[in-house]
Amino acid sequence: MIRPTIRPTIRPTIRPRTPTSEFTLAEQLAGAIAMAAFFYHLRHGHLLLYGDAVARINIARRLFDSRTPGLAQLGTVWLPLPHLLMVPFLVSKSLWQTGMGGSIPSLLAFVLSVGGIFRLMQTVLPLGNSPGAGASFAAWLAAGIFALNPNLMYLQTTAMTEPIYLAFFVWSVVFFAKAFGASSERDERASAASLLKAGLCVLGASLTRYDGWFLAAVMVALAAGLASLPRFAPIRSGVKRFVVLSLAGPVLWIGYNAIVYRNPFEFASGPYSAKAIELKSRVPGMPPHPGTGNLRVAFHYFFKAAELNVAAGRWQIFWVLSLLLGTAIVVLFQRKLWPLVLLWTPVPFYMLSIAYQGVPLFVPVWWPFSYYNVRYGLQMLPAFAVFTAAAAYGLIRFAATRYVRVAIGGVFVALVAASYAGVWRAGPESFQEAEVNSRSRIALESALATDLEILPSDSTFLMYLGNHVGALQQAGIPLSHVINEGNHRPWKRPSDPEGLWERALANPAAYADYVIGFENDAVASAVNHDQLASLVVLRVSGQPQAVLYKTMKKH
Repeated sequence: MIRPTIRPTIRPTIRPRTPTSEFTLAEQLAGAIAMAAFFYHLRHGHLLLYGDAVARINIARRLFDSRTPGLAQLGTVWLPLPHLLMVPFLVSKSLWQTGMGGSIPSLLAFVLSVGGIFRLMQTVLPLGNSPGAGASFAAWLAAGIFALNPNLMYLQTTAMTEPIYLAFFVWSVVFFAKAFGASSERDERASAASLLKAGLCVLGASLTRYDGWFLAAVMVALAAGLASLPRFAPIRSGVKRFVVLSLAGPVLWIGYNAIVYRNPFEFASGPYSAKAIELKSRVPGMPPHPGTGNLRVAFHYFFKAAELNVAAGRWQIFWVLSLLLGTAIVVLFQRKLWPLVLLWTPVPFYMLSIAYQGVPLFVPVWWPFSYYNVRYGLQMLPAFAVFTAAAAYGLIRFAATRYVRVAIGGVFVALVAASYAGVWRAGPESFQEAEVNSRSRIALESALATDLEILPSDSTFLMYLGNHVGALQQAGIPLSHVINEGNHRPWKRPSDPEGLWERALANPAAYADYVIGFENDAVASAVNHDQLASLVVLRVSGQPQAVLYKTMKKH
C-alpha cells in the first residue's frame, strides 16, 4: 500500500516593519508628493512667480555667467548656500530659463525635511515599546501634516530658500535630540557623532537664512549649559566641535562682507539691507509697517501668517489648540521630549526681526490687507506638525482601550484632512502671495523679453539687474552679454571709477549696443543719455516705465 506524501504548507513570512523601513517609505512617499507638485506647477507656469526666486536663480547664474564671474556676484544680503547649491543645475540654459534648475535643491530639501520630521518623532518617542502606544502613528501623522501642507507643496517647487532652511532646521533638532538623549557611557561615541551632524546642519541653516543665526545662538547656549552637567561630561569634546561648527556660518559671512565690502556688517547696514530698503520704500505720512518697535504686534502678525499657512478661517483654532496642547504635554508630562521645544525658535526670531530689523510682514486679513512675506509663517510648520502629533500621542497614551485610541487617531486625521481641504478651496496663502505680487512684474518682463528676442543674438546690454532680470531670463540672453551693477569692485568706496559698470554708465556707446533703463533705477538715473536713442517705451500699471535704448556709436 502506497501512502500519499503529505507536504507541509509553507506560509509566507510577514516581516514586521522596522523603524528604518518606515523611514524609507516616508521618504519615498515624500519624493512622490514632491514630483507630483513640481510637474503640476511646472505645467501651469508657477515656478517663477516669486520675484525673489527669479533674483536668486540669476544670482547663482552670475557666479559663472557674467562679465566678472566669481564669488563677489553673491552680493551682500542674501546668504550664499542656496545660490551655490543651484549652480550645477543652472549651467543648462533650459533649466535656467524655465526655473527648474532652481527648483531641484528645494525638491531634494523637501524630501529630506519630511524624512527629518519622521526621524524626529522616531528619536524622541519610544517606538520599540508597546505597539499600541501610538508612537508610530504619531510619526506618520507629523510627517503627513508636514508633507501635505498645500503652501509648502508649492514653495518646494520654487527657488525660494524656505524649503532648504526647513531641512537643515529639522535635522539640527533631530541630531541634537539624539546627542543629548543618549547620555550613558556606551552611547558616548554615538552622541559625539550626532553632535557633529547637528553642527553641520546648523552651519547649513546659518548659511541659508538668518533664522539659522538665531537657531545657532539658542542651540549653542543649550549645548554649553548641558555640557556643564556631570551627566554629559563624556561628550564635552563633541559639544566644543558643535559650538565651532554652529558659529562658523555667521563668522564666514561676516568675514566675506569684511573682505568684499570693507564692512563686516554690510548685510545689516548697507544699501540693500532690510532696514535700508524699508526706509527707501516708506511713503511720507504713512505709518511704518505693523509691528515696528512693538514685539506684541510683531508676534500677532507672524503667528497669523503661520496660521494662514496651515488653515483657512475657523480651522485655525484647531491648529492653535493642538500646538498648545502638544507643547503642554511635552513640558508637563513628557519632559524627555524637551528638544521638540526648539521648534518654537522661529517665534522670537521673527518677533525681533519685524519689530527691530525692518522686516515687514503683511497678511491679507489685517491692515494693510495685502500679501508680503506671508510665507515666513511656514517656519512654524514643523512645530504645528510635531506638536499636533505629540498631542495625539499624549491622548492615545492616556486612552483606556484600543477602540478609544483608534477613535482619537481617526479624529486627528479627519481634522487635518478637513483643514487642508479648506486651504485648497480658499487657495494656499503663500501661492496667492506669489501670484498677486507677480502679475504686473511678469507682464512688464514678458513685454520687454519680446522686444529683446528680436535683437541680434550677439548684442551687448547695459542694465540694472536688481529688479527685472527676469526679462533677460525669458529672452535667453546670457548674463555675460549684460553690463550690470555687479561688474565693479565693491571694496572701492564710495564708487569704483575704473569699474566696468561705472565706465559703461559714463560712456555707454563704448561698451554696449543697447541700454535698458527703468524709471528711477541706477541706469535711468546715472547713464549718459547724450549717447542714447530711445527705441521702445513700455508702460505697465503698477511697474516703473521701461525704456529700451540704442547706443549711438561714434565712427
